[in-house]
Amino acid sequence: MNLKKKRILVVDDDKNILRVFKRILEKEGYAVESVETGKDALKKIKKAKFNVCIVDVKLPDMDGTELLLKIPNDPKTIKIIVTGFSSDEVGKKAADYGADDFLVKPVKPEELIVTVRERLGTIQEER
Repeated sequence: MNLKKKRILVVDDDKNILRVFKRILEKEGYAVESVETGKDALKKIKKAKFNVCIVDVKLPDMDGTELLLKIPNDPKTIKIIVTGFSSDEVGKKAADYGADDFLVKPVKPEELIVTVRERLGTIQEER
């Protein structure tokens, strides 16, 4: 699998998280773009295809689960929700809204990398 061609969009209003996630994922060979709002995410998604969208639940302009519903339903696009509030209710809501996976902040670098790799691997296997 050529990781350099895999594109990831990270959506979080915390600039530090955006910077850290971008650095971790780019070090693994992914092309990473980041935005702070749901509205900006939707603009990016209209212009380019992303293999993975990593979305925070709490965004300044909309709920991250709401954004999941607005991301085009493409089985080749992995949707991962990230939240600082771990609960079964949030996890179930994220899954109901189309999330393929769920990460709880603080996200360890290894956890982020493994989740992205494993999810991209499931896409490759289904082809």
